[in-house]
Formats: sequence, structure tokens, C-alpha cells
Amino acid sequence: MAANSSTGSATEPPGLETQWREIDNLNQQQLRAGDSWYLLDKRWYDQWKEYVHTGDQNSSSYPGKIDNTELYEDLDSYHLKERLTENEDFILVPAEAWHKLLSWYDMMDDQPPLERKVVDLPSTVKVEVYPVEVYLCLSSNLESTVSARFSRADKIHAIHQKIRQHFNVSETAESRLWMRSTDTSSERLRNLNMTVLDTCLSSGMTVIMEIRNADGTWPTSRPQIMRNSADEDSYQGPPGVCGLTNLGNTCFMNSALQCLSNTPPLTEYFLKNSYLEELNFTNPLGMKGEIAEAYADVIKQMWSGRHYSVVPRVFKTKVGHFASQFLGYQQHDSQELLSFLLDGLHEDLNRVKKKEYIELRDADGRPDQEVAEEAWHNHLRRNDSVIVDTFHGLFKSTLVCPECNKVSVTFDPFCYLSVPLPVSKERVMEVFYVSLDPTAKPTQYRLIVPKAGRVIDLCAALSQATGIPPNQMAVADVFNHRFYRIYQTDEFLSCILDRDDIFVYQLSSGCVDQDGEEVVMAIYMRERSHYRDYGSGSNSYGTSLFGHPLLMSMPRAQCTREALYQLLLKRLARYVRPLDPSEEVEEEEEDEEELYKAQTNGVSDDEGEEDSEEAGPSKKEEETQESSQNEEQNNCQSEASPSSEGEERAEEEESSSEPDRGSSTEEGQSACGSTDTNSQDATDGDQSAGAEPSGKEEEDEEEPASCAQANKRLPGRRHYTERRKKALFTMQAVNSNGTTERGMGEADGSFSFSSQPYIAIDWDPDMKKKYYNENEAEKYIKHQSMDVPHQQTTVQLQECIELFTTVETLEEENPWYCPTCKKHQLATKILDLWSLPEVLIIHLKRFSYTKYSREKLDTIVEFPLRDLDFSGFLLKKTVNSTEPPCRYDLIAVSNHYGGLRDGHYTSYARNKDNGQWYYFDDSKVTYAREEQIVVRLMQLSVVCFINMKSK
Repeated sequence: MAANSSTGSATEPPGLETQWREIDNLNQQQLRAGDSWYLLDKRWYDQWKEYVHTGDQNSSSYPGKIDNTELYEDLDSYHLKERLTENEDFILVPAEAWHKLLSWYDMMDDQPPLERKVVDLPSTVKVEVYPVEVYLCLSSNLESTVSARFSRADKIHAIHQKIRQHFNVSETAESRLWMRSTDTSSERLRNLNMTVLDTCLSSGMTVIMEIRNADGTWPTSRPQIMRNSADEDSYQGPPGVCGLTNLGNTCFMNSALQCLSNTPPLTEYFLKNSYLEELNFTNPLGMKGEIAEAYADVIKQMWSGRHYSVVPRVFKTKVGHFASQFLGYQQHDSQELLSFLLDGLHEDLNRVKKKEYIELRDADGRPDQEVAEEAWHNHLRRNDSVIVDTFHGLFKSTLVCPECNKVSVTFDPFCYLSVPLPVSKERVMEVFYVSLDPTAKPTQYRLIVPKAGRVIDLCAALSQATGIPPNQMAVADVFNHRFYRIYQTDEFLSCILDRDDIFVYQLSSGCVDQDGEEVVMAIYMRERSHYRDYGSGSNSYGTSLFGHPLLMSMPRAQCTREALYQLLLKRLARYVRPLDPSEEVEEEEEDEEELYKAQTNGVSDDEGEEDSEEAGPSKKEEETQESSQNEEQNNCQSEASPSSEGEERAEEEESSSEPDRGSSTEEGQSACGSTDTNSQDATDGDQSAGAEPSGKEEEDEEEPASCAQANKRLPGRRHYTERRKKALFTMQAVNSNGTTERGMGEADGSFSFSSQPYIAIDWDPDMKKKYYNENEAEKYIKHQSMDVPHQQTTVQLQECIELFTTVETLEEENPWYCPTCKKHQLATKILDLWSLPEVLIIHLKRFSYTKYSREKLDTIVEFPLRDLDFSGFLLKKTVNSTEPPCRYDLIAVSNHYGGLRDGHYTSYARNKDNGQWYYFDDSKVTYAREEQIVVRLMQLSVVCFINMKSK
């Protein structure tokens, strides 16, 4: 402008009085943010005031040309001096006053005008005398900088343009700015519409422009690239044919990203940088534009044609930052990620900067067309983005009150359709049936049972195949050689998962109650180690479970060790070889091996061994006394005869009735370690009459005499000289895990159980190797029902849409408030499609969740890959020329393989450039044929269609 230099073209000034009046009036105006004011040297201004006040145009006080020489630091750079003071060194005049003075008096040659902006600071409005002076440079050459001044009211966009102009950066090159205050601290200047003041940019800082590389990456944050041996810069492949590295259970994210990447309208929007002008940094519902930028970075890398596969680590981090459910590396649903991403992109790119409140109106009998147009218009007043343009449609929701028949009609937008799959009322279960016949192998059956049925229904289905009454069956879940759960007949089958190993055991009688005449016992197989486990605080032998557990019933009145031992021999006859007569060698009762067996039978032989080791006679001394002490070993034997047990009970009762004799007996039993009740005290702390150990403080040499004296005081005993026969295994009452040992029996050899009994069969390793056939024990038979292939349900996609638009009744947790009845009602609800978007996303609800379980539906969904007609589902029958037709082609599919725990996501997608189908499995990308997609439709979770008119 003319004020930049003196041109000698000053106009004829008005009268001196007029000059003063005009300038003085202009100087009285208020400061307004954004206005320009000019610095004027105070001495020149004072001389001008004196000149105009003299009233003589020929006065010697004429000021001459405007001269700000005293305000400049030097006349080369024309930098303003530091620490200048207003009204002492300079005065400020508004732009209009400055231009008048300039036109009247002109300005010294080459002096630039000192224009300054009025800025609105948090506490005041003032003229910015000293603007922000920063250094500008490119990231490719940080040493080449140039200084520039910007007002605090200037937008970052002005700095962006200044760098482009000075460094000749093309307008088509995508760039971003960084603000660096120190050599190690940098911050992104993401919002170009923010002011210098809002970004806290101050003098001395450096603003760096970074230009995106040709492969879609940024120089300062180049991600890891999956490459082969070829040089990365030499690779040139089809754009979009690019894998995504699995960062750890992120296949769900990769699958969803591939589907969106191959959605043409959205990808073109990002590749053309249209998103840069629509980033919404102030939307409180958005992510400050960070999700949109992170997604744009991934898309640009994938479509650069320079990568085999890229690592979306930054994108994953951003997603986890704004959606905590995606933090870490847990498995998720691809639809869950897709839903979050579409909503995040919409809010980050929402063209509506300030959302207004809109009160929704009910239809109240108005025509559907009118209500629908009003609803869509209201939706656009708050939501207007590329996501709305591409993915949003409209459906009609109709609610009917069951009491007053009030009909409420609303039209609501949708971004995708979550359609249900037809759910079968039956389910297929595979079980192993264990017969009472000890020679019969377990048989595997495939049964069809009601999905909402109970365990008794499973038994009934098995009963039809086996002929065994359902009330003679017990159902259990076997896991790690033990019973994870034993089911009651009234429990729901939904508690049983498909992956569970279910065993059904035939019982000898039906309707077994906990307090009935029959008791059901859970039998575990355990193998003890060769060595004692001293590290656990005891000196018992360590054990480990093996084989399949058993469930069997026996009369409660006959629950003795001998009876149980004989019953187990019969039940295990198929894979446990019995002892030959020649092998039934009688053994010393006090042999160390028998001591272990007695201990693991819940009897105190092991305790006695411990006591004898600590304070009793040596093993040889015990063996010499065996014939005289054998009677005194109450319940010590693994298979005690009923007669001896009866005599022992009588003798115990006799001893308990005579205090003196009972006291000496207790001493003898404790010293010799021979009472079953002592074992219970030592194991569980249970107390029984006549079982308190009282002789552990006696001297070693006195203990054998104590035992002999006790025997002499029991005249009712017979002194055994027989030896016990060898046993294949021993028995021990345990907890449900088969670990903690419990007390198991009364003094007479019978059992007493207060809850579900768990019995462990303990095998010596050598005995197990010799008599237990592991191969035979693991054998089972497949019933012919297992040969019948499982017929998977096949439905058409249209059937799923019809199910989506079926009338349903609201659940109690989600009632509707009826404005007529003035209360919440369980109204009937129906959804109808009114209008469809350009790109239609359909989510199939393959995962079914109940209170007790989760399952995946393997229903096969069929639909054509081209020309899929949705017109039959639309209520809106009149389509104008500006709206696309209701025919769609498939463009992408998200697949889920496997189950809920070990599933994997992949995707099929059609490239927008060459029309070729590709199969994306994380970082691996291969060509795909259309028939492959058809074959694997049973796995699809999300499908994306594009309107045929949009291609």
C-alpha cells in the first residue's frame, strides 16, 4: 500500500484546526479485537500537535515527514527497539488516523509502517506492540531457518502459508506443522484454525513443516514396515493390496480396517485430503480429530502401493486411548471396533461445529413422508459428515401400547444393521456314556436336546438310545481327571458348553438322594510318587490324578472299606488285572508299604509310623512284637474283617467304661500309633472319644512295655498271627479337587459322609505299571449317531432382514413410557426400513449371550454377490432420481473362524481400482476367487454392500 514508502504524493492537508479535530476524534475510539493500530514516534507527534495548535501553517514547528527512526533498532532490519514505552517513546493511533496523517505528511523513505493488531487477551483487549517472532523451517533441513513475526491473533494457517511460500512447497503436498520450544520437545500444531495465542506459541520458538512421504508415512514417525529382502523403496504393488500386522489379538481390528479401506467413497475422501478441511477439533463428543488423523495415516500407507504390510500401532494406541475397552491385547468383536470407528470418524469430521438442541416430535397421525423428511433434516442439523453421507440410513420405529393402543411412530437414523440369525430351538450335544457293565467301554453319543432344556432332558434323550431309565443316570463335567461339576437333574443345559467333556454314568438304582438309602460316590484315580513330600509341611507321599473318574452308587448301610474295595475291583475289571492266586502273598502288617496304604485309607498307620519314628521302637522291634500287638491295631488294616471289627468295637466300649483301663489303653495306642481316631485328629483335628494321644511324652525305652501292658489289660482281644494279603490299591477320602485328604470312616470300618463323598484310589507306581492297563482304560466306542454329519442351518440374508423387521415385545428392563397411560408399558415394537445409505453395512449377530453361557451360531447365510435387491423391505416406495436404487453389490466381508475363546478374524474385499477380490489374513494378502467367498459364508460376521449406482 502507499504507506510502505515515501512517494512524494502527499495530498493537500485541511486546515490545522480541522486536522486536530479529526485526529483527536479518531484517537478516542475503543479498541476492538482484530483492528489495526499504528505506532507513531512521540516526538514527531508532539511537534505535530504544537504545529496544529499554533494555527500558522508557515510556523517553524512544522513536523515534516513522519519519522519513526528513533523507534527502530537499526535501519537495516527495521526491528522495533525492545522495552519501548507507550506515551513516552511512541503513541498509538488507529488505522484511519494513521492513513490521514500519512496522506497529509508522507513518510521517510524506506521506513515501513509499524502496524500492530488489537488482540483480545483473557483479561484485557490491547494493542500488540511486540508480536510473536518465530523461526520457520522444513523437517528435511532444520538448519535453514527464517524468522517471521505473527500477531497472537493470527491463525496457525497464516504460518502454514508463510512456510509454503518461503520454501516453495507445493499446494498439493500434504504437510503438518510442529512447534518446537527446545531441541527435545516438540508438539503438533494440529488445528490450523487456532490462533497463535491459543497454541501458546511464543517468541524464539521454531515452527517446522513436515511433508508426507510418497509411501504414506511421515518422516518423523515412520512405522515398522513388513518387508522381504527387496529394498523397500523399490517395491511397487497395487494400491490397497496391503496387509496389517497382528500386534497381538488384533485380528478383529485388522479385519474391520480392511473392510473400510475397500469402501470406495470413504477411501477416496481420505486419499484426496478432503478430511483436512473438515477436522473438528472442538466437538466434545469427538476425539479432537486424532482418530480421523490416525485412520488417515493407515489408509494413506495402505494405498501408497509401497508396502506389503504396515504396522497400525499408532492407530491401535489412539483407539485404546479413547476407548478403554480396546486397551491391551484382549480378543474383541470386529463389529464392536467397526461401530466405534465409524462413530469416532463421524464426530471428528462433523461439519456441525455447535450442535443445537432439537425437540423431537411424534408423528401424531402425520404422513410418513413428512415425518421422515423432518427427522432426517433434524438429524443433519446436528450430524453432517462423510460418514452420514456414506453410511447413514433411516428406519421407522412403531410402538403400540398394549393397554390403550396408543401408536407412537418415530424415524431414527442408523449407521449399520445388526440383524439376528434364526436360532434353532434344539442343540446338538456329545456325551460319553459309562455303563454299569464293567466290561463295556464308554460310548460316545451325539444327542439332540432342547436348547432351553434341563439336564433331565439330556438323560431322557440318552435313555432313548441306551434303554436305561433317566433316573439311573448321573451327569458330570470331567476336567483334568476330576469332576469339574456334577449336575443336578433340574439344572439348565445352558450351563453346559459345547467344549465341555460330559460323562453320563449309569447308577445301580434311581432317584439317589443325599440322605437316601443309596449314596453316590465320586471315584478318582491317583498315583503316588516314590518319595515323601517333606516340603509341604508333612511327610506324606505326593500324588497326582490320572485316568477317568467314576460315579457309582452303593447302599449306604453297606458302605464299608471291604465292600467298596470289592466293588471297585469289579468296576475296574476291564483295565485292572486282578491278583493271581500265586501273587496273593501275605505281607507283614507293619511293612512300610502297608503303613502307607493304611495312611492313605484314612487310617493312622502312617501316623503310627511317624510316632514310632519319633518316639517308638525300631521297625525290627515292632516286627518281633507284631503277634502280640496285632489285636491292638484298631481299624489299621486296609481290609479288616467284619468279625475282627466287631470284637474291636466291643473292646473299645469295654475300655471306655473303665477309666483306669481306658487311660492305659490310650497310652498304648498313642505310643504305638495304632488308632484310627488318632489319625483323624492328626489329619483334620476331629475329636473322638477315647482317642486323645497321651503317651507321646514317654521315654523311648518305656513305650514297648506300655504297648504290652495295654494288651494285657484287654482280655477280650484275640491275638492275630495271620498276615494281610497284598492289595492292588488303597483308598482315601478327599475333597472335590482330589487333593486335601479327609477323615473317612468310623471305628467299625463303615463310612460316614456329611456331603458328596469323593474317594481317591491311590496306586503305588509299581503296582499301577503292573496291573493297570492305561491303553485299555482310554478306549471308547463311537455310537452310530456320531457318524451322522451335523446338518448346519442355511438361511437367506433376506430371512435375517425379515427377522429384524418382525414385531417384538419390549423386555422388562427396557419399557416404553406411554404418554397416554402416563406409565411405562411393555409395548410391541416393529422396525421398518425407510431409506438405505450408499454403503450398507450388515452385522450378523453370530454370538449369542445368555445368563449362563455364550455361544457362536454357525448358521450359513446365503446371498448373491451382485445385484442384491432390498426394495422389497423398504416402506418408502417412491424413489426420486437423486436417490440411489435399492440394488447392491458386495464389496467386503469380515469373517470369524473358530469359537469364542480361540477365534480368528480375516476378511475378503474387492479392490476399488482393479475390481479383484483379495483375502486378507493379517499381514498376509492373497488373491481370492468369488466361489471362495461363497463357500465360507458360514463364517461371515460383517458384510459391506455398495449401491450399484455409486460404482
